[in-house]
Amino acid sequence: MCNCELCKREVDETTFHHLIPVMLHSKTWYKNHYTFEYLKGHGLKLCNLCHYAVHHLYNEKTLGKDYNTLEKLLESEKVQKHIMWVKKQK
Repeated sequence: MCNCELCKREVDETTFHHLIPVMLHSKTWYKNHYTFEYLKGHGLKLCNLCHYAVHHLYNEKTLGKDYNTLEKLLESEKVQKHIMWVKKQK
């Protein structure tokens, strides 16, 4: 068992969510502002419901520019609504 870093629920497994989406790693702006190691390793362990929700709520560019930290994700009203919902799930 492990815990989702977003909703804090105990789940059987988590998946790695890149806080700066992989599709943006090759873009010049990101290459100039972050190291390769940072881009590959900077992320969160999320349950499947949270990982799906984050990608459903925001497109890749928005995630990379505006929601690239746990703190920024937690400030999002949409993410807060998701967390309230997901905590009621099994």
